[in-house]
Amino acid sequence: MSQMRIFLSTAVLSFALVVSSAHAETEVDKTLPNPGPAAAVPFAFADFTWLNGNSRQTEFPLDTKYFTGQFMVDVNSAYSFNNPKDNSLTGSTNSGRTNELQLQQLGIGGDFHYKNVRGRLMTQFGMYSTMTPRNDASPSRGQWNLADAYRYVSEAYGGYHWDIWNGINLDAGIFMSYIGLESYYNYENWNYQMSYVSANTPWFFNGLRLQIFPSDRLKTEFWLVNGWQAYGSFNETPGVGWQILWRPSGNWSFVTNEYYGKDTLNNNARLRFHSDTSAQYKYYDQPANTISRAAASFTLDVGCESGGGVNCVGSADGNPSQNFVGFMAYNRVWFDHNRFGLTLGGGAISNPGRYLVLVPPINGATASTGTPYFTANKGDSFRAWDGSVTFDYMPSEFITYRFEFVHRRANVPYFSGPGGITPTGGNNGTPGALVPGFEPDLARFENRINLAMMIRL
Repeated sequence: MSQMRIFLSTAVLSFALVVSSAHAETEVDKTLPNPGPAAAVPFAFADFTWLNGNSRQTEFPLDTKYFTGQFMVDVNSAYSFNNPKDNSLTGSTNSGRTNELQLQQLGIGGDFHYKNVRGRLMTQFGMYSTMTPRNDASPSRGQWNLADAYRYVSEAYGGYHWDIWNGINLDAGIFMSYIGLESYYNYENWNYQMSYVSANTPWFFNGLRLQIFPSDRLKTEFWLVNGWQAYGSFNETPGVGWQILWRPSGNWSFVTNEYYGKDTLNNNARLRFHSDTSAQYKYYDQPANTISRAAASFTLDVGCESGGGVNCVGSADGNPSQNFVGFMAYNRVWFDHNRFGLTLGGGAISNPGRYLVLVPPINGATASTGTPYFTANKGDSFRAWDGSVTFDYMPSEFITYRFEFVHRRANVPYFSGPGGITPTGGNNGTPGALVPGFEPDLARFENRINLAMMIRL
């Protein structure tokens, strides 16, 4: 009960303070007499193209009366100084292989809008269509292959918009979560390799979303979902959560997310709580100067699991503590009418039990199979930090060329070393299983250069 009171107290405090953006248009039904003035479109009172995790588009060339189309391409090449012989890469959700050219993501879709009915579809082809499903363990419970069913879809939902206050939306399907601030789509971020707070938290939810806009500067959002980045349910209990976004002016953005669920596969006694809060501040804006703009972002995440053999904090009755504490901070400067960008930053995490650590794909391991070569037993230690320098050339708002150097380090061997993580001759037997005579080469650190071209129309 004490944990529930803490959870509810956090919710009340969060509601009074802070949450993430949404696209919502308020329409006036012209069939009604004297409809009065339309409410202000949420967050349209200022230019927020500077935000980390937000699109910088101001033009939409594929827009029509009933459908606003969208086309996205993300091609990357990640050079690892560890030079793994199998071109492998561990601990990343936005790069899958090293020392190659790869199509990370190609998306075709857009937003449907007719009267007050709305919907969105965005496909995903390329590396995302394999990397994202393998990080969801829920398809291993029950029948039908959910990972294949949703493999080529990143967003797919429909809903209805009510002209109440500054808008109310109710959507059902798969939608982005934006826990961890940064976007699933690298074009929208200040950097390419997300820090652990972003990379280890959900990119999507599958369920229901209710968005309420009391004003054009505030959004509240509530979720009833299958689970923590889950196509299906881990147990019999759904996940619940909320998000609050407040932008008091064009220079500030605050967002908080809270989540509560039972997300340990086949362990209905284990509860998970997670809180994610970010603040962003644009502290300089002089478009005519050589330095045209500057902004900073800070994100703090805390959470834990309790019950089912673990405690939130402290060991008791032989049960270890299992929690998550992490942060990331970035500073970005734009030059020459925002055509160039330079971002410095990084972050760190501590996650005993490793319940949010991405499973290294050793011998084809997935989140469902796990791997004996990198265990996730109760209380297993994992601490890590990273830093990066990112340079962008943006000749148009529709394209970004990105060069980035990133250093990542952990307290245990985790990153792909020169020997790689694939058995000789390829993956052997059941995915994630032990292979006689094989030992993966895991390193405590990696240095990497990311090169990318990202297009969004």
